[in-house]
Amino acid sequence: MSIRNLQTGDPAAPWPASTAQPAEVSVARGSPVGHGGLPASGKPEWLRVKAPQRERIGAVADLLLDLKLNTVCQEASCPNIGECFAGGTATFLIMGPGCTRACPYCDIDFDKSVRALDPSEPERLGEAVARLGLSHVVITSVNRDDLADGGASQFVACIQQVRRRSPLTTIELLIPDFCGDWDALAAVMEAAPDVLNHNIETVPRLYRKARPQGVYERSLELLAQVRQRWPRSYSKSGLMVGLGETDAEVLEVLADLRRHQVDIVTIGQYLSPGPKHLPVDRFVIPEQFERFRRHGEQELGFLQVVSSPLTRSSYHAGEVQRLMAQHPR
Repeated sequence: MSIRNLQTGDPAAPWPASTAQPAEVSVARGSPVGHGGLPASGKPEWLRVKAPQRERIGAVADLLLDLKLNTVCQEASCPNIGECFAGGTATFLIMGPGCTRACPYCDIDFDKSVRALDPSEPERLGEAVARLGLSHVVITSVNRDDLADGGASQFVACIQQVRRRSPLTTIELLIPDFCGDWDALAAVMEAAPDVLNHNIETVPRLYRKARPQGVYERSLELLAQVRQRWPRSYSKSGLMVGLGETDAEVLEVLADLRRHQVDIVTIGQYLSPGPKHLPVDRFVIPEQFERFRRHGEQELGFLQVVSSPLTRSSYHAGEVQRLMAQHPR
């Protein structure tokens, strides 16, 4: 499982109305090209992020260490960790850190062993939310296919603890697919999260390579059920670009998500965690991300499309409160 986040790209002109898809762009304009169609110098400038300073992340990191909690920010090597931790925010990773799926794009450790849940984790998470004074919290998990309910009960317990300690905090969940167990989904949704996120991750053609234990249609069905059965919750999904997809395939995924009534979409650049993971196929320029955003919002009708190279699902996720105020349910 990976996590997509939120950061606005540079403005650019929208696609012409008569154009079915934007031109394919693989590298920064003017950049020398090396092997594989990538810039010879490595990452383009728009993907360069300063390493976080200890003093910027220390307070949040110390609190997480004290409460023995994991975050996606740390486990998935998120490039925005410095900014988020400095702002006193984090996306909590429960039931981890080991994941029972070995997706080759993800930096979270693989662990297929059967492990008991930690009954104290929800209470510790609730305490962290209260101590950080969060107005909006994001809770996600590794895949736990070893559990009968995929970990749905732990999500419910975490929601209950956050509501007990911080009743005004809005709650966003980023959940796995529960292997298509819709009773597990129902248990989570009956706890009434404000936002339910499940990432589609990539285009269907690349599922066998990038998400071999996932099923594209199953993820769409999960998102559809959320909107149909629990219409008061806002639904959200996200995908990576740079894994080998075409722009036309990205547009098809956006159209699929909108047909399944998804409200919010995030699109970000895939960055390979290391040599044992899938390589980057292309670096998409910021203007292309902006075209995806405009198409999704203006042509397809999403409430919000957050699309930029450094976008990740939960970065600045508190902005969803503004959407909730504009589009109350």
